[in-house]
Amino acid sequence: MKPVSESLPRRLPRGRHALSRDELERVQRARLCAAMAEVMAEKGYVATSVADVLARSGVSRQTFYQVFDSKLDCFMTAFDFASDILTRRLMETVGADEHGVLAPEAASDPLERFERVFTAYLDALATELPYTRLFLIEVYAAGPAAIRRRSRQQAATATLLANLMGVTAESGRFTCQMIVTATSTMVTNAVADNDLTALRAVGPPVIDHVRALWKAGAFGHEGG
Repeated sequence: MKPVSESLPRRLPRGRHALSRDELERVQRARLCAAMAEVMAEKGYVATSVADVLARSGVSRQTFYQVFDSKLDCFMTAFDFASDILTRRLMETVGADEHGVLAPEAASDPLERFERVFTAYLDALATELPYTRLFLIEVYAAGPAAIRRRSRQQAATATLLANLMGVTAESGRFTCQMIVTATSTMVTNAVADNDLTALRAVGPPVIDHVRALWKAGAFGHEGG
């Protein structure tokens, strides 16, 4: 799957163009977010400057400050963009909306849905590696506000997983929260090393373990 950053134009054509003002700002915002992710993947959040982002994106300083208040503001927007990319891809994989509500034709087996969505999750992390590093690693260098954003995102992901699997019991939703938190830790080491083989290798044992948890009734349903 082609990374989002590769589909964005590095520079807009000179002179008049057909983009509306809102569309132009959307494209500029997306380019700046992609540039922020790419530069941070190379230099880390602390060493990345606004000037680095401008050089990578081809956007002017004046335009940057029309769109963002600061480097942190750009980072937070890029974080949300990464979260949206991930959620959209996962839900499309199993035929669900952004809240995890399944379409009537979606697969009926909860474990099959989990396997498909977890495999898609690892694929998305590997495909969007700069955003993945931003999402999993550099967020901790960006300060308390970014870390709180990360915690809220993890909680939202756990809720999506529970909805996707049809888990309603409080104990089962807590199991989903533990799966999301543990998975984040496991994939972070592979991402830090840029080791895509190790990243994808997380999949089979996690899927097997979730199947075992389901059989044991750990999701608040009758086991079996």
